[in-house]
Amino acid sequence: MNHESAEIVIIGGGIIGMSIAYYTARAGMDVLVVERGEIAGGTSSKCDGNILAIDKDPGFDSQMSLKSQELVAEWARELDKEFEYRAPGSILVCETDEEMQAAESWVSRQKEAGLPFRMLDRKDLRNEWPYMADDLPGGLECATDSTVNPVLLTYSLAATARRYGARFLTHTPVTAILLDEQGRIRGVETADGAIRAKTVINAAGVWAKQIGKMAGIDIPIEPRKGHILVASRWESIGKRKVMEFGYLISKFGGQRKVDPRFKKYGIALVFEPTASQNFLIGSSRQFVGMDTRVDQEVIRLIAERAIRFFPVMEHIPLLRTYAGLRPWTADHLPIVSPVDEIPGFYVAAGHEGDGISLAAVTGKIICEMLSGAGETCIPVEPLRYDRFRSAAVHQEVTQ
Repeated sequence: MNHESAEIVIIGGGIIGMSIAYYTARAGMDVLVVERGEIAGGTSSKCDGNILAIDKDPGFDSQMSLKSQELVAEWARELDKEFEYRAPGSILVCETDEEMQAAESWVSRQKEAGLPFRMLDRKDLRNEWPYMADDLPGGLECATDSTVNPVLLTYSLAATARRYGARFLTHTPVTAILLDEQGRIRGVETADGAIRAKTVINAAGVWAKQIGKMAGIDIPIEPRKGHILVASRWESIGKRKVMEFGYLISKFGGQRKVDPRFKKYGIALVFEPTASQNFLIGSSRQFVGMDTRVDQEVIRLIAERAIRFFPVMEHIPLLRTYAGLRPWTADHLPIVSPVDEIPGFYVAAGHEGDGISLAAVTGKIICEMLSGAGETCIPVEPLRYDRFRSAAVHQEVTQ
């Protein structure tokens, strides 16, 4: 039996848990991470690696991403291991003149919020992407967007946190949250025994809801499945991230003028060159519970969408495909917050497709909350757990 104790137990060894472990251990706190599988074994290994502001709602959402981008640039200097950090900016491409009009208003809202956005015309696209389809009218750019290898970054955070004294238990599922007579946190029960702690942080991603149930609360996070294709090397398609403007519309649940087959699975082009010159191609969005099987129809449709924007893709061999689950919330913002009714219990989950983007700022604000500083590097009110009690946020989960 393994009877441990720690000041802070973090449940979840993905990028969010490791960011929290890094910041808290660096601040001198006694931290233990408990992970049911391998470090980075869940969603953090089934995604692309972007630190994006381009796809965030102007205002709080994009400012939060901008702060995360600054922190990740610091990580590139501070962390013990390399994680393929690059900051080439990213592009959204429009398919129609109607989308161009929507993009112009998006860009002007982002610029008002102080973000480095600009419109691109057809000539800008042709100059940078000779292989892009001829008939696309233009798009927009965010200059600060950066990219990382999410698995290497998660490992690097873990290694650096370990140097600062953090401890890790892998292959150790949490089976219960332990409370005292007053309903305060007193630790967790695991498959290997109890761990005493005054603070427990639920950073379990798509499993956060199940961990919440152990503490008697309902955390409104649902798994949303996404597929990714990995294409083989092809020198000259492009050097940076490209998404279609329709990706924003599918992310925020708007109506797109697109073939119903693409709507059905929330498919929109995402194209990302990796450091090793492979290409990650996405994306899809479905509510199918915890099912991570690859659906061949979805893969075919993603490929078809990629060929629409880059006809040359038809000739590029596919290496592999995989599907992962994104922890979705109804208002597309994560929950990064104490749970007032259970003193000592915190949630840091629900980032949907933005876990890599927002890991740094999430880890930092949890550390700031725990150190009792009173000040956080961004406002945390919009991320509170109890915001879902108001009817305004309630949306039905639909296919």
